Amino acid sequence: QVYVAESGGGVVNTGGSLRLSCDASSSSTRIIGMGWYRQRLGKPREFVADIGAGGPKYADFVEGRFTVSRDYEKPMLFLQMDNLKPEDTAVYYCKALIPGYGSPDFWGQGTQVTVSP
Repeated sequence: QVYVAESGGGVVNTGGSLRLSCDASSSSTRIIGMGWYRQRLGKPREFVADIGAGGPKYADFVEGRFTVSRDYEKPMLFLQMDNLKPEDTAVYYCKALIPGYGSPDFWGQGTQVTVSP
């Protein structure tokens, strides 16, 4: 089984910052990839950022405001979010990937980020 847990969400004003953390672990396999997604109210879940061998990748709406980083030893994934906007209000989820073709994705419960106008 794979355990995924996000933390660090909260309520901030426009222009504020938050740092999200994701802790992923498994007693039976290894974590080979992690990424951040978000789901705004009434919208489908969307990609935010991830980091791999090719470096970090970001959704277009990030516009240089977020920085993704990873601790490969633990493993943990972080998302530093600066200059937050009301439209960033969403539940932020972490996804963990394990080896094997067709293996399922594992998700955490999410952490709420609310940006006040």
